[in-house]
Amino acid sequence: MRIVVFIAFLAIALFQFTFIDLVFAAEISNGAKIFNSNCSSCHIGGGNILISEKTLKKDALSKYLKDYDTDSMQSIIYQIQNGKNAMPAFKSKLSEQEILEVAAYVFQKAEQDWQDS
Repeated sequence: MRIVVFIAFLAIALFQFTFIDLVFAAEISNGAKIFNSNCSSCHIGGGNILISEKTLKKDALSKYLKDYDTDSMQSIIYQIQNGKNAMPAFKSKLSEQEILEVAAYVFQKAEQDWQDS
């Protein structure tokens, strides 16, 4: 009986993780499109054409974004919404959903050091 319960639990867990991955992949795909349309002119490949050290790589995000190490996603969202210095604010140009999607994309790419997986 324990084995049957274990197998059922494992099947449910695998289904949920697979579904979550598919949803996250869809958000990342849309986030990539939004990034390419709005951000890549300055941040191509995770770089920064205006201020070379302020890239979208994990170490630079950690160094230059407030609270990145404690809440990475919220830190990226805040930056996208409000901009800073040469970066414009996107809160009036992008919807909340679009901001979340591009933030998820930037976070994922930073975790991968902007390398294709």
